[in-house]
Amino acid sequence: MIFGIADTEARVRAAGVDFYQIGEEDYPTGTLQKLDEHLARLKGLAALQFTLERVRNSARMVLRDGPDAVRSAGVEALLVDEADFAGNVAEYLRLPWISIALIPPLVQDDRFPPFWFGWAAGQDWLSRLRNRIGIRLLLRIARPIFQEVNRQRSVWGLKHFSRAEEALSPLGQITQLPEALEFDIAGEMPPGLHYTGPFVHAEQRPLIDFPWERLDGRPLIYASLGTLQNGFEALFRKIAEACSGLEAQLVIALGGRLDPEKLDRLAGNPIVVSYAPQLELLKRAALVITHAGLNTVLESLAEGIPMVAIPLGNDQPGVAARVKARGACVVVSRYRLRVSCLRKAIETALQNSAYRESAQALQKEIRQIDGPGEAATLIEELLNLHSA
Repeated sequence: MIFGIADTEARVRAAGVDFYQIGEEDYPTGTLQKLDEHLARLKGLAALQFTLERVRNSARMVLRDGPDAVRSAGVEALLVDEADFAGNVAEYLRLPWISIALIPPLVQDDRFPPFWFGWAAGQDWLSRLRNRIGIRLLLRIARPIFQEVNRQRSVWGLKHFSRAEEALSPLGQITQLPEALEFDIAGEMPPGLHYTGPFVHAEQRPLIDFPWERLDGRPLIYASLGTLQNGFEALFRKIAEACSGLEAQLVIALGGRLDPEKLDRLAGNPIVVSYAPQLELLKRAALVITHAGLNTVLESLAEGIPMVAIPLGNDQPGVAARVKARGACVVVSRYRLRVSCLRKAIETALQNSAYRESAQALQKEIRQIDGPGEAATLIEELLNLHSA
C-alpha cells in the first residue's frame, strides 16, 4: 500500500498497488501540477529553497495525517522516502521502517560531497573541509524543516533530532544509486547504507505516440530536461542551435511544461514533442543531453549512452559529478551555458570514444543488477520477514 496525495492516486492504482489518500486539505487534486510548474521556472539556489519549503510543507502534512492513516490501513512496517520524514510516524507508532533514497543517499560523511553540489570527491584535507562546510550550509538552509519535525516530536514525547542522519532509519538505508556510479571513496562505506540499482519497470510506462517515421537514420541525439525543471524555452533553443549542423538528428522532449506548437521553428529543425517514449528512444540514441536527473541518467547508462549534463538544481549537480567521475559524461555549467560551449561538449562526447566506452562499462555493471529484486530482498532481511 502507498500513502500519497490525490494527484498520485491514478498512477499508483494503475500499477496495481493499493492507495490510501492523505493531505486532502493541503493537496487537493491539481496541486502537484501547480507546484511542478513553479519549480520548472527555477534554477540553482532558488530551486533548492523552493524544494526545501515544499519538503517542509509535506512533512507537516505527513506528521499530521500519517498516524491515523497508518493505523486505519493496519500496516505493520513502513518504507519511507528520505524526503518525506514519515519515519517519525513509524517511530511514534513503534513500527519498523526503512529509508528509501530515490536520489543519491543522504550521507553525513565528509568524504562525500553533498549531492546538491557538483564537486568531485577528493580525499585530501581541503576537499573534506569543503564538504564539511557544504554540509553545514545545507543543514542551515534546511533548519526550518527540522524545526517543524521537532515540534511534532515534542508533542509525541520523542527525542529531538540534533543531527540530520538521525532522521534515517536505524535498520537501513536503501538507494537505487548503483555502487558502480558512486564516487571512489577510501575506507568503508557508511554503516547501514545499501546500494542496489535502478527501480525501473518499463511495463509501467504509459504508451506515448511518437513520429517514428521522421527519424532519418542519422545518429540520434536525445535531449530531455525531465518533467520538473524544464520550463526554460531559451535553454531548449540553445540545445537546438548547438546541435544544428552536426551530422546527427536531434529529438527534444519538452516534458509537458511547454507547448511544441508555440515554439518558433528551432535551428536544425529537430523533432520536438511534449512527451517521448524515452526508453525506446534511448535504445537508438548516440548521445543524451540531460539535466542529470537520476532516473534519466540510469536509463541512459542502461543502454551504454554517453551524456552531456546540464544540471539545473537540487540533486542534479551531484548526479552529474558522479557520472563525470566515471568518465561517461561532459558537464556544462548552467552559469556558462553559451551555444559555443554546449556545442563543444556535444562534439567531445560524440567523437571521443572514451565516453561511450565508459558508459558501456557502467552498462555492464548496471545490467547485472536487479534493482527492485535486490531492494525487496534487503527489505525482507532488514525486517526479519524470513523468520516471520
